[in-house]
This record gives sequence, structure tokens and C-alpha cells, in this order.
Amino acid sequence: MDDLIQKNVPAAEAYQSDRRGFLKHGLAFSAALGFWMPSLAEARSFSGNAPAKGRNIHFINAHTNEVFQGEYWYDGRYIPSAFKEIKTVLRDFRTDTTYPIDPRLMDILFVVQRRLDNFRPFTVFSGYRSPATNEMLRERSHGVARGSLHMQGQAIDLNLPGTHLHHLRQAAVHLRSGGVGYYPQSDFVHVDTGRVRYW
Repeated sequence: MDDLIQKNVPAAEAYQSDRRGFLKHGLAFSAALGFWMPSLAEARSFSGNAPAKGRNIHFINAHTNEVFQGEYWYDGRYIPSAFKEIKTVLRDFRTDTTYPIDPRLMDILFVVQRRLDNFRPFTVFSGYRSPATNEMLRERSHGVARGSLHMQGQAIDLNLPGTHLHHLRQAAVHLRSGGVGYYPQSDFVHVDTGRVRYW
């Protein structure tokens, strides 16, 4: 596992355009994914035990119809240009503000898709949420936390067309990589990179 972490260290240089703290945690998380999660561990190249070179993700913003589709990680590095696009697509559309997105969210979605064997694009209902938007939503709903991780770029609400929402929730829960919330009436699952908890 130490080798995996060291191999990923150059990503800290590649992702300087956004929050370095996210990256440092993301590196260890990403290395752990490759070490113990079958979905990444089995994504090997034909050269033996070398990990697959790249990781791709595809999602659509339900409010703006904007799309991100492509590689966000390659050969041990997160790709800054990809995360620039990602934070634009996942911006708070109400205030048109962006915020750095935790790379671990992309790793979670990457693994979830492979465990579910469904590579259709995720539909995203909420990514980054500004404090003003979060407060407005709190006034409208009891299900919005005052200190929501959406405001830190560490949470995403989504579904995966072609996969029952319950199965998407179960796949996220089994990763034990953060919080997972289940909202069947609103047709989405909440995933975040905070402490492990479920509701």
C-alpha cells in the first residue's frame, strides 16, 4: 500500500489549482481504493499487476443539462483541467458560483459504476451549494443540514438511470467511504466524503 501511495504523490503537484487538503486526503483514499476494492484492483493493464492508467466519469447536471464526460485521473495524477470542468458542471446554478470538488467523490462514483456494471451517465441534482442557497433550502426543507458538506464541495446528490435507487444506495453504503443518504421520494441518493454514516 505504501507503494501505491508513493506512486500517487505526483498528483499533489498536478492538482495545485484547487484545495490541497482535499487532494492529500484524496490520495490516500484513492490508493486505498486500488489496494482493497475489487472494482479498482481488477482494473489492471495487460502488463501484469500495474493499475489501469486512467479513470473516467460521466454525469449530467439535471438543472443545466451540462455534461462532464472524460478522464479525471491518469497514471497516478488527478487532472487539473478535468477538475476545472467538473467544478463548473457541479456549480451552484442558482448563484452561478463554483467551488473545488473533492476528488474522492469522483473516485467513489467511479467504483460504484463498476460495482453496478452500469456505465450510463449519472444524473446530478446537487453538487456544490453556496451558503446562501443552502440557507434558502433549509428554510424550505427539514432535510437540509446547516453545515451541509455540499458547501465544502464534498457531497453530491444523484441517481443512475438504469439502476434502481435502492441498489445505488447499497453500492455506496458497501464502500464505507463517507455518508450516504436515501431520498426515494426525490429520486436521488446523497453521497459525501465525510464520516461514515447512513440515513
